Amino acid sequence: MPAVYDQFFLFGDSITQESFNQERGFGFSAALQHAYMRRLDVVNRGFSGYNTRQALKILPRIFPSTEEARIRFLVVFFGANDASVPEAQNNQHVPLDEYKQNLERIITHPLVAAHKARTILVAPPPINEHLQWITDQEKGLKVVSRRAAITKSYADAVCEVAKRNEVVVVNLWKAFMTRAAFDVNAWKTGDPIPGAMEVVSNTTLVELMHDGLHFNPAGYDILFHETMKVISEEWPDQVPERLPMVLPPWNDAAAWKSFEASI
Repeated sequence: MPAVYDQFFLFGDSITQESFNQERGFGFSAALQHAYMRRLDVVNRGFSGYNTRQALKILPRIFPSTEEARIRFLVVFFGANDASVPEAQNNQHVPLDEYKQNLERIITHPLVAAHKARTILVAPPPINEHLQWITDQEKGLKVVSRRAAITKSYADAVCEVAKRNEVVVVNLWKAFMTRAAFDVNAWKTGDPIPGAMEVVSNTTLVELMHDGLHFNPAGYDILFHETMKVISEEWPDQVPERLPMVLPPWNDAAAWKSFEASI
């Protein structure tokens, strides 16, 4: 028998893993659960350090069967680690073509497809190399582990995979850059990108990511509102206020009567 509540399933890396943490303030997962309280269960399957290669390996162990639970929404958010530079000592890099293949394999995996979930791919955010390099040096790395231009190519790849597979995308790279007053549409290959070491440090990116990669509350706030925006646009019947509570309100006699009749 499936679980009482359908699931809002989050599958990603450390940015997802940390999104329930309230120590810094606003968190994406916590806000999402609050929005869908008593309607859907938010399931956080974020794994710090993981790339899409590792995600594929664990997928069969963490996705429920349709007999165990029903996934109504699936958010897949990988790429920040895949986009590490090949020569970085963190050994998290996944080549771009393999990254795209891995994303497709995740969203089309039989265990995933069985749920017929409303799927959202999230493009990785920009990188602030200025702060990333400080973090990398503290870890003993000899070269900066992530580059702004490389990460953009991985964000573009997510949009490509989403379009090819006809799934919804949250272009977080674009959303962050727009907040940073960067004209995304005017950019062309070879132009400088905010966050790159050769560009003056962007104060907005500092506000969004505390170490050049992981989110401050302001970053999670953008992720939350962009996610809710695509839900309202693509599935307006699935916004929280349109969904009934699964179990009856304490003072709704008609709802209790219907519930008791279903037992």
